[in-house]
Amino acid sequence: MLDLGSFTKVALFGGTYNNWIALEATVADAKARGAQAIVFLGDAGGFGPHPNRTVERLRNLPIHSIQGNYDDSVGNSLEDCQCGYVDPRDNQFAQISYDYTLQNTHADHRRWLRALPTRGRLQVGDKKVLLCHGSPRRVNEFLWESTTPAGFIEHLCNTEDADLIACTHTGIHWERRLEDGRGVLNVGAIGRPPNDGQREVWYSMLELDRDRVRSTFVPVSYDWKRLAAEMDAEGLPAEFSATIRTGWWTTCLEILPGRERARGRF
Repeated sequence: MLDLGSFTKVALFGGTYNNWIALEATVADAKARGAQAIVFLGDAGGFGPHPNRTVERLRNLPIHSIQGNYDDSVGNSLEDCQCGYVDPRDNQFAQISYDYTLQNTHADHRRWLRALPTRGRLQVGDKKVLLCHGSPRRVNEFLWESTTPAGFIEHLCNTEDADLIACTHTGIHWERRLEDGRGVLNVGAIGRPPNDGQREVWYSMLELDRDRVRSTFVPVSYDWKRLAAEMDAEGLPAEFSATIRTGWWTTCLEILPGRERARGRF
């Protein structure tokens, strides 16, 4: 368990997916906005080019990190990413992405990924925030806005003794609060846009607001043209770089619930 202590302003992001360019831009933006701490919620690899560049920056920039399913798989040289997909098409593209990332991640970086803590805690004022990748129950559990009911959120907060549960994994940011202010925050992913037709990626800023924790979703612009060109030069599937260029997901769509999928193009 990563115990970070207490802050009044914290930046949280997930899923760099080998997007080292967006990672640099996100950290610079969070620092400029006055974040006292910056926390990465896992999945360094997948989807994008040059895995070592992302891990190098995660290790050297002022970032705290916890482990996602991808980090566990790459760190332990497992057979697949443990992404949690069930559809053959989703798994086909996930395997291409994983095999590329595993092959191109240095052994020293694998050791670092393997040793990352799987969960974390921090406080914003006196409010307790649990940090995880998929959910407190399972590293690759998908918590979607349309399918995560209030009763389940209350159960998670009670079970984990948390005022707020911060997660990622789905690649789409969202938040739901109960009447008492407790809730779940999917902080977003900075590796690719959230299937909204825009090129920006998103992270979350937590800030003390009187006796409550206020969250803000923050868009980040970065050199997506450079990233897409690097993806093409590395021979990654054209579907991957198409998402970076257009903002619409072309892979890993089958896992989306109906409401989330209906917001996209495909």
